[in-house]
Amino acid sequence: MERLSGLDASFLYMETSTQLLHVCGLIELDPSTIPDGYSFDALKHELGARARTIPTFRRKLQDSAFNLDHPVWVDDTDFDIDRHCHRVAVPAPGDRATLAELCGHIASQPLDRSRPLWEMWIIEGLEDGRIAVMSKMHHAGVDGITGANVMSQLCGLEPDAPTPADSGTASIGGASSAEIAVGGLFAYASRPIKFLKVLPTALTVPQWISRARRGEAMPAPFTAPRTSFNGTITGHRSIAYSQLDLAKVKLVKNTFGAKVNDVVLTLVASALRMYLEDRGELPDSSLVAVVPVSVHAKSNRPGTNKVSSMFSQLRTDIDDPVERLQAIAEANVVSKLHQEALDANMLQDWTQFAGPATFGVAMRLYAKLRLADRHPVIHNLVVSNVPGPPVPLYFLGARVTGMYPLGPVFHGAGLTITVLSLEKHLNVGLIACSELAPNLWSLADAFPEALDELVKAARAKARKRKPASAQN
Repeated sequence: MERLSGLDASFLYMETSTQLLHVCGLIELDPSTIPDGYSFDALKHELGARARTIPTFRRKLQDSAFNLDHPVWVDDTDFDIDRHCHRVAVPAPGDRATLAELCGHIASQPLDRSRPLWEMWIIEGLEDGRIAVMSKMHHAGVDGITGANVMSQLCGLEPDAPTPADSGTASIGGASSAEIAVGGLFAYASRPIKFLKVLPTALTVPQWISRARRGEAMPAPFTAPRTSFNGTITGHRSIAYSQLDLAKVKLVKNTFGAKVNDVVLTLVASALRMYLEDRGELPDSSLVAVVPVSVHAKSNRPGTNKVSSMFSQLRTDIDDPVERLQAIAEANVVSKLHQEALDANMLQDWTQFAGPATFGVAMRLYAKLRLADRHPVIHNLVVSNVPGPPVPLYFLGARVTGMYPLGPVFHGAGLTITVLSLEKHLNVGLIACSELAPNLWSLADAFPEALDELVKAARAKARKRKPASAQN
C-alpha cells in the first residue's frame, strides 16, 4: 500500500457534488493514421494493454473505519478496462459546439471511488471523420507534471509505437483494514511534532500582505475584484477551446523581450477584457490569476501533488495590449522571485493536518451558506501554462490534432484556463461553471483576436526598426 499525502488527500476531502476535483483533457485525433485503421474495440484493447503498465491507472483507494490518517492506494486486483473506457457519439452535425456540450456533461459527473480514479470516453461522429477522447483523472492521483507524464505513456512519436512491457516493479500491493489503521495511528501520533516544525512558516503570510502593499511581492489573496464568475459554483460544467499559432506567440515574445508565459497571461487578460466589456462587467482594478507552479524538483515530500502557486496580476486595467504585456512581464519578475523564496514544501506540510471530517464538513457548509459570494475574492481564476513537445504526437496510433487540458473549478473561482503547447500550436482549454460563465465560446473566440492585436503591434515595431538598421 501507499498512503496518500495530505495534499493528495485534500482533493478528496474538498470534493463535493458541485466541486468536482478531477482533471480533464480533450484530445482531437485523426484516425486515418492508425496503421490498421480505426475501430473502437482495437483502440480499447490497446488502451487496456498500456493501462496495465501504468501504475496510476491500476491503483485505487482503500480506507478503514479506524484509520486516523489519510487513506491509502492499493493495487486493483480486479482491473477491467471496460469500467474505464467508454464509447459515445455526438449528434449531428458533430461540430465543436456539440462536442463541447457532450464533454461538459462528462466533466460534470463524479468518478467512482471504488475503482481506479480515471475514465476515458472515445467520442465518434465528429466532422470530417475525426474522433476525440475525453479523459478524466482525479487530482488526488495526478498534478500537472504527473498527469502529463501519464498521458505521454499513451502517446508516441510514431503511429506504430510498440506497447511498453509491464515490468511489474511498480506494484504497491494491497492492505488490510488493520494495516491501514495501525499505520494511520503512528502517523497521527507524530502530528504534534510535525505541527511545531511547520508553525514558523505561517509567519510568511502577514509578511506577504505587507510586502504586496509596497509592490515588493506578488498580489496577496483576497485582493481581487469581483466578477460574475467569482461565486458559489454548481455542478454543471461548460467547455470551450481555441487553437493558436505558436509561431505568432514566439514572434510577440521575441519582439518585446518577454517570456512565453508573459504572452500567455497577456492573451488571457486581453480575452477576459473583451469578454467582460461585452457584458458590461470589466472591473476598474486588475484581475488576479493563480498560476500553479510545479515544485517536483525542489520538494522532498512524498505524494503525487507537488505544487505551489503564484498570484499574478493580469493588468486588465490597462487598455493597450503592448503596455499590458510589459506590465505583466515586470510584475511576473517580482511574483516569481517571491514565489521562489517561499518554502517549496509549505503547502504539502500544512495539508498533512487535513482531516476528512473537518475538511468535508467545512466545504459542504461553505457551499451551502454560499460564503464565496460574501467574502472578498481570493483570486479570479486559475491559469496554467504547460509546455508540450514541439513534435507530432500519436495517441494509440492516431495523430493528435488538438490537445486541450481542462482543470477543475472551485467555489469562488468558477473559471479555469489551461494552455498547452504542442507541435506548432498553442492549445487553449477553458472550463467553467455553466451558470457563472455563460457563452464560454465568446471568451474562447477572443483569444485569436487578442493574439492578432499583439502580432500587429510586433510587426509594426519590426517595420520601425528596419530604417534604423539600414542606415547602419
